[in-house]
Amino acid sequence: ELLTALKPFADAGIAIVGLEPSCLLSLRDEYLAMGLGEVAEQVARQSLLLEEFLARELKAGRLDALQQRLTTINQPILVHGHCHQKAFGLVPEVLDVVRMVPGATPRLIETSCCGMAGSFGYDAEHYQVSMQMAEASLLPKVRDADRNTLIVADGTSCRHQIHDGAGREAIHVARVLAQAL
Repeated sequence: ELLTALKPFADAGIAIVGLEPSCLLSLRDEYLAMGLGEVAEQVARQSLLLEEFLARELKAGRLDALQQRLTTINQPILVHGHCHQKAFGLVPEVLDVVRMVPGATPRLIETSCCGMAGSFGYDAEHYQVSMQMAEASLLPKVRDADRNTLIVADGTSCRHQIHDGAGREAIHVARVLAQAL
């Protein structure tokens, strides 16, 4: 049903833009691995994360008007890459989009998985493993960050893990741009 709904956009060459890495990137990975055919391949070619789309438009010089409207963010920014973003090599695009904001100097938190892996960390039998993964690097770095530091994480499960494990709010890159508008 999803492929059928998205096919007309793919046929028209319209970008299919999504916010959640695990959902959007499934169109470029799992849907192809399941052998769902030419429609899946068409949709996959047009599917982009918001940060990919914006980074592409930025490089093409089509975001000048947007950039002129952005106001300065004068606070440290830490970025956590979602596992799917890392697997597809898309974390640099997140950093590029954040750097569009005047004064923004994002730093990448070098981490492995946040430990949630979708709903994995919510299962009682996986909780300890989930927290061990998060405590390996992500949560200590978030806790050590100044309270004024903006934490950016595009994955919903990543944001929940940061909130639940470190008591900090993490926001999607889209909200960074919204705050700067």
